[in-house]
Amino acid sequence: MDTIGNPWLWGGFFLVVVVALLADLVLMRHGGPHKVTFREALYWSIGWVMLALAFNAGLWWYMVDTAGPVVGNRVGLEFLTGYLVEKALAIDNIFVFLMLFTYFGVPAHSQQRVLIIGVLGAIVLRAIMIFIGAALIVRFHWVLYIFGAFLLLTGIKMWMAAGKAPDMDKNPILRWITGHLPLVRRYHGEALWIGQGSRRKYTPLFVVLVMIAVTDVIFAVDSIPAIFAITTDPFIVLTSNVFAVLGLRAMFFMLAGMADRFHLLPYGLALVLGFIGTKMLLVDVFKIPVGISLGVVAVIIATTVVLSLRRPALEQS
Repeated sequence: MDTIGNPWLWGGFFLVVVVALLADLVLMRHGGPHKVTFREALYWSIGWVMLALAFNAGLWWYMVDTAGPVVGNRVGLEFLTGYLVEKALAIDNIFVFLMLFTYFGVPAHSQQRVLIIGVLGAIVLRAIMIFIGAALIVRFHWVLYIFGAFLLLTGIKMWMAAGKAPDMDKNPILRWITGHLPLVRRYHGEALWIGQGSRRKYTPLFVVLVMIAVTDVIFAVDSIPAIFAITTDPFIVLTSNVFAVLGLRAMFFMLAGMADRFHLLPYGLALVLGFIGTKMLLVDVFKIPVGISLGVVAVIIATTVVLSLRRPALEQS
């Protein structure tokens, strides 16, 4: 498969990710499990965005130097567009996490551990799915049409479901867990289970982790095809995905108390998925430039965020 990735780029990327994860695990959990404040989460979120933009700038500079400004500009725009799309979809992921934490009453000091495992799982899962998807596209070009149709239908489904709270009591995964596993009703610190062997019983924290893992799978299935509409280069797809996921934990704590203020965002995400799905379906008829795609996605997300923030004030007046 065609990719700009070489041993130096891959090595540099993995080094940055490992160092970033270690810094996140050590510094953000400094002082042990604790409730992350809005200011702390805001600083971390800004830091993650700056890290992604710095990587994007470094990648652009490297490609301009080795392949020329045309290729460098294209790669830089593809990374930035993919990052913006994945970051926007990650916000919807955060809202689902918040709903799960509220439903299960996860203590504030235990939420960090769940999110850490969720982020690590999302990175591994997306890496696997990206390389599988890239291999399929190289061998079967028509897979792009399947991805496009899937995204278009997902966008329609998301639009219809926007504003409606999911009924967790009817969730098939949760119903299977409660019907087949021995559970305890209260939390035991950060333990996932108590007892051994046949006497083992699972805590609510274990159930939350399973639901987070299922959520990771669902959102990966939605977001991976979306990035392939921007570029089919595995290096750009993976790096933009990973950098979007890295800041997920900090962004969760930043937005945890503001979820209701972004009530129109799901409609914007639905439009983004519909636009990207349409772009994929038209790939062999008319190829929409990456710069236009970036502009459309940015305008949609910015508009829904602004309208979300203004609508409550209008309703109160």
